[in-house]
Amino acid sequence: MVVKRAFSAPGKALLAGGYLVLDSKYEAYVVALSSRMHSVVSFEETTDPNTSTMINVKSVQFNNDQWAFKVDKNEHNNYTIKEINGLQNPFIEKTLFNVLNYFGVNKSYKISIEIFSDSGYHSQEKSVLKMNSYKQFHYHSETVTKVPKTGLGSSAGLVTVLTTALVSCFIEQFQLEPFLKIIHNLSQVSHCQAQGKVGSGFDVAAATFGSIIYRRFQPELINDLPKYDSLEYKRKLQKLIDSKYWGYKSENVKLPKGLRLIMGDVNNGSETVKLVSRVKQWYNKNLPESLEIYTKINEGNMAFIKSLEDLNELAAINPDKYDKILAALDNKEAITSLDSSLLSVQKAVNQIRSNFKYITKKSGADIEPDVQTTLLDNSIALNGVLTGLVPGAGGYDAIALITTEKCDIQEETKNNKKFERVSWLDLHQEDYGIVEECPTHYINFN
Repeated sequence: MVVKRAFSAPGKALLAGGYLVLDSKYEAYVVALSSRMHSVVSFEETTDPNTSTMINVKSVQFNNDQWAFKVDKNEHNNYTIKEINGLQNPFIEKTLFNVLNYFGVNKSYKISIEIFSDSGYHSQEKSVLKMNSYKQFHYHSETVTKVPKTGLGSSAGLVTVLTTALVSCFIEQFQLEPFLKIIHNLSQVSHCQAQGKVGSGFDVAAATFGSIIYRRFQPELINDLPKYDSLEYKRKLQKLIDSKYWGYKSENVKLPKGLRLIMGDVNNGSETVKLVSRVKQWYNKNLPESLEIYTKINEGNMAFIKSLEDLNELAAINPDKYDKILAALDNKEAITSLDSSLLSVQKAVNQIRSNFKYITKKSGADIEPDVQTTLLDNSIALNGVLTGLVPGAGGYDAIALITTEKCDIQEETKNNKKFERVSWLDLHQEDYGIVEECPTHYINFN
């Protein structure tokens, strides 16, 4: 019997914790975004026990990309994955490899997975919008690797929904909640291996759990895994995924009532790896001053998180006062009329930005280059905008603003030359990470 299920995972924006998120002693504030990666999986057991498991992954959105994998075992009884047409996609390959080896599947399956990507992840130039009664997606004539990305975490979203789809094949009566940690741990391993390095993991954590306060796991957990073809790989992987000692933090949060996140695509890419390398080089060469700067940034991060918590509390205990201060923000009334919690958010972000501007100047890494500073300052002056910053590792990719829900950023910036280089993305904060979707919502696109 063919079983069909569907899942989706959100994108991300790292609002507080850039660069510091790489160190497990610091916490970060990560917002999950409404642009989602989707997987629709259909699977069945094969009737011939001697038939190899076949897994087909396709993305009709991107020039009908398709990968066909044959699953075998090596001399160590570990699973091996081979794409039969010689095509490569390390994120798909590592995901399949690790999920199969973790579960040690002893049956043969025929599995088909279709991947969909919401419009926020990629540039929509030269694309065609197709829709049905439930969903809409942009279709491209180019393969996925040739379509520019916007930096919302497409690879982390892909690995997470693909992992979820595969896990659902191998667990009877699968439900998401009891298996989120296994999905997270498997996704972190696969994503790091596909990237060729152990990153902070906040993008995979947001894809799995939603908007969170995040503290990373220790890199040694993944670095200490043996080589893929070794006798010990499967056993060590299983032990790692089931371990209770990952040590990461993923505490769910949400933006205060009446506030929302607005992302602006500046359409001018940055090379995150180079930025991180330059900052790391500067940090190591300039101790103890660099540690002092990081400490100031962390103080700003913690004040930012605390101020948002205070606003949530104020909205709950004194909603009338809360509504009045948001109304004042909408009309950009005198700053003294705003609540101290709003002022604290602004002060915290200013502390974060000023210290990253210092690092930009000293390291040569364009975390907040002058052109982004000007754009942010102009944005913060608009009605309804509380604060703004360059998310993640910074650079020229995007800006993030926290605004009131009434703020009409499109209307306020229309025909204004100060904002001609920014496109406001149709996104909002998501509280949840992976969710189950209805598989029939992904058919008959016109």
